[in-house]
Amino acid sequence: MLGHQPIATAPVWGSVFLAAFPSREGLQKAEIGPFAPQPETPPTAADAAASWGELDDTPVEWSEEDLVFLHWRLLQEVDRLADPATPLEEKFDTLRWVFTERSKDAMPFSFASCLRVVGCSPLSPITYCGLVDIEEVRDRIRCGLRRWLPATLLRYPAWVRDAVASNPEWIEARLERNPQWINEQLKRMADEGDLFA
Repeated sequence: MLGHQPIATAPVWGSVFLAAFPSREGLQKAEIGPFAPQPETPPTAADAAASWGELDDTPVEWSEEDLVFLHWRLLQEVDRLADPATPLEEKFDTLRWVFTERSKDAMPFSFASCLRVVGCSPLSPITYCGLVDIEEVRDRIRCGLRRWLPATLLRYPAWVRDAVASNPEWIEARLERNPQWINEQLKRMADEGDLFA
């Protein structure tokens, strides 16, 4: 099918991208893709010492399939928005990427570019579905945030919830400078006590 596929016609299996890219087989194929976890043998001390001393500046050759799978892997980060255990800083970073200025949609590895590559490439880890309406995917994510963000904020003290609700840019700026900022504040409050309580 050429052109845009309305997401509303795609079945929903619990994930934003399952709605955009309807294929259980594609997900199973993606799980065994080139970046699937492989059984590892722990490196020896000699291996670590050898690799530390000889940093290789030789460019890595990426296959086209590797690049397509990298686009898919980036899109999978959006699924972490629904997980209450995902740190706020990671959620803000993903949301910045998804809702960036429309003028950047044509840039490599932008959210829109990842949707196009994964939806249209014959090397995609999912079944071909063609172009999807990027704004409709963004709208679905926006709607999901109404459930996902409060579930995440319930894990934090009231002052964090209030700060995110009243001044999210301030919290985002703090977390961008130091992803551990909230944890450091909570530890300081536990050690010193809340001066305003």
